[in-house]
Amino acid sequence: MKRYLFLWHRWLGIALCLFMAMWFFSGVVMVYVGYPKLTPREHLAHLPPLALENCCVALSSMTADAEGALQTVRLTSLRGEPHYVLTFAGGQRQVVNARDGARVKSISPAQALQAAQQFAPHTPMQAQGLIDEDAWTHSRGLDTERPLYRVQLQDPEQRLLYISSQTGAVVRDATANERLWNWVGTWIHWLYPLRGNWLQPAWHNTVVYLSLAATVMALLGMLLGVMRWHGKRRYRNGSHSPYQGMGRWHHLVGLGAGGLLVTWVFSGLMSMNPWSVFSPAVSLDTRAYAGGALVPERVGQSPAQLLQRFQRSGLIPVELVWRQVAGEALVVAQDAQGATRVSLGGGPVLERVPTAVLERAAAAVWPAEPPHMQWLNDYDFYYYPRTEHSMLGHLAKPLPMLRVAYPDAAQTWLHIDPYTGEILSQAGTGRRVSRVLFALLHSWDWLPLLQNRPLWDVLMVGFSLGGLIISVTGVVLGWRRLRRKAGARASQRARASRWSTSSG
Repeated sequence: MKRYLFLWHRWLGIALCLFMAMWFFSGVVMVYVGYPKLTPREHLAHLPPLALENCCVALSSMTADAEGALQTVRLTSLRGEPHYVLTFAGGQRQVVNARDGARVKSISPAQALQAAQQFAPHTPMQAQGLIDEDAWTHSRGLDTERPLYRVQLQDPEQRLLYISSQTGAVVRDATANERLWNWVGTWIHWLYPLRGNWLQPAWHNTVVYLSLAATVMALLGMLLGVMRWHGKRRYRNGSHSPYQGMGRWHHLVGLGAGGLLVTWVFSGLMSMNPWSVFSPAVSLDTRAYAGGALVPERVGQSPAQLLQRFQRSGLIPVELVWRQVAGEALVVAQDAQGATRVSLGGGPVLERVPTAVLERAAAAVWPAEPPHMQWLNDYDFYYYPRTEHSMLGHLAKPLPMLRVAYPDAAQTWLHIDPYTGEILSQAGTGRRVSRVLFALLHSWDWLPLLQNRPLWDVLMVGFSLGGLIISVTGVVLGWRRLRRKAGARASQRARASRWSTSSG
């Protein structure tokens, strides 16, 4: 029994060291190449300007028979034609051709190619059929768009496009460079070979419990390393470490970088929100922020009139978005570079939503007690930008920004964008703790480092190499130990066999 326990311990140690080696190597890749995504910047940059000609049918003709509270209306270009995308409470959507009012119920392969041609005009391309999920579309944010049409562009970047079969919009792109590096980056780091629709629960538990086991093993390794280190005297080999060769590398690098190894593996565990430790029991209900269902007619101007007004203000819109804030309908225009203008209730074109409107909407979320409101003019520990390819780095982080702190059970903060009137994020105590235990410990999201690259890069890559050395030497040492044990047992069996033969 003891022998089998020893073997299991050794094999488990080798397996965990191997996983950690893959995590550290792939983590270095992810510092510079993120998982493929279509960023808001890319989305806007590939949209044509909204045309005034034959635009557009009245919004009232589409919303009169709709079920559920209307939340937003977006006028954008799909397949070269203006379309409305209506979003209702609960996440339901309707897509309507803005020229004739026809509902879009499904997207054909030919229409998917039209969407790709709008994204990349005059580019040779090849349709690759309809897929539910592949290596580059594991994100759960795409679930409402599935199944997806996949189109291969013959452009210099050899880009793969994924088109929603629900709306006909391009929802993801993946260049050849992203796909190549992600095989040894995100694909390994997040154990994506185990991820899929029917494997999702198993994938989550595998990552969680592997990370937990690796954290425990790393802590034990650190404890043993400290116990074996002689600070005031030396071993017979003349060193403070009793080991030689690769064993000494494992010991010394482990003492130097082992603490970071522990925090990185532990923070990786925290990234999975294990056992929902960061999820609030009850989320803050923000429906009162809008002040009721959106009524686009309250703007008092047609889409064509709005487009003319935004164009006269110097902005060439590629998208218009209707939303409601504090009971007032507003329209936000964005151009291909991401610049915005806003019109509130058919009033003048403004750069920002009036402060009084935002604060009134924020106060309505928690009428029992006034929340604490703070305007941020600089980034801080909880609100900061990251490089676009990194996790959540594509999300806009405008300044100034309104932070509203509520006295609810979760002590929730709302971050509100004054340029669009949109709630950017909602963070309770759990999310703020997660920001420390995951983002800070795992990615070193600390402004003095993020704002002083390449210092951040040198430290991240340097310590990652230290973790890689610890992991690789652990695999080699464990394998050598197993081979020696196996050889010793084989020699013992051979001697026993010879003794038995000679005795007979």
